[in-house]
Amino acid sequence: MPVTGIRHEIRDQVSWITLTRPDSLNALTPSMRDRLVGLLSEASADPDVRAVVLTGTGRGFCSGADLRGGAGTGERVPGDVARVLRAGAQRLIAAVLDCEKPVLAAVNGTAAGLGAHLAFACDLVLAAESARFIEVFVRRGLVPDAGGAYLLPRLIGLHRTKELMFFGDALPAPEAERLGLVNRVVRDTELDKTAREWALRLAAAPTRALALAKHLVNASLDTDRASAFAAEAWAQEINMTTRDAQEGLRAFTERGRPDFRGR
Repeated sequence: MPVTGIRHEIRDQVSWITLTRPDSLNALTPSMRDRLVGLLSEASADPDVRAVVLTGTGRGFCSGADLRGGAGTGERVPGDVARVLRAGAQRLIAAVLDCEKPVLAAVNGTAAGLGAHLAFACDLVLAAESARFIEVFVRRGLVPDAGGAYLLPRLIGLHRTKELMFFGDALPAPEAERLGLVNRVVRDTELDKTAREWALRLAAAPTRALALAKHLVNASLDTDRASAFAAEAWAQEINMTTRDAQEGLRAFTERGRPDFRGR
């Protein structure tokens, strides 16, 4: 079902998701957030979708949750905040992390709060030169949410995470790349082109192998070596039943080019 603020199309086996509220720097309304979760779930289940691209329009990638209209104010029953967070921002970040297809963020502008964490949760992050990332929570007297305290230490370590969260300074894209939060920074005019190139490469890859690799890597920092090795062995076992694994081995032995079909 179409939702105001999101444009979606499937093209070249890629699910292209674009946030289209440029006047608010693509702040997420609850309906937009829920639609994103649904689209990521659909991409996981659809064998004809082999990659996902998430981007925005205008000067912002995503400025976070839309707090206009009194969100976060007024009386509330104890437990309301935690319940809304679990069902909202945390569910969205989990949907990105758990998506069985590679998710590419093409960060076209400001990514703040939830918007920054949405980008960091993606498997690959491209950023335009003018993009910037802001842990904006401290500016509003808030605790970071949307999985930020889980994601950032794993990406850049404790001290860098605390610096970003304690001061809330804007982090330019080139500095984000230097810290390891971004894979590559490109000229603003090259972002769409580069995102298309990367997305098509992902869509032409062995999709099930990428899904298993994603699972292993994402779980690696939360487990011990024995469990990680066991998971790796089972991932290999599962993957060797796929058509793409057999095709890859055939192409290797015949010194040809594999034709992966995502199955």
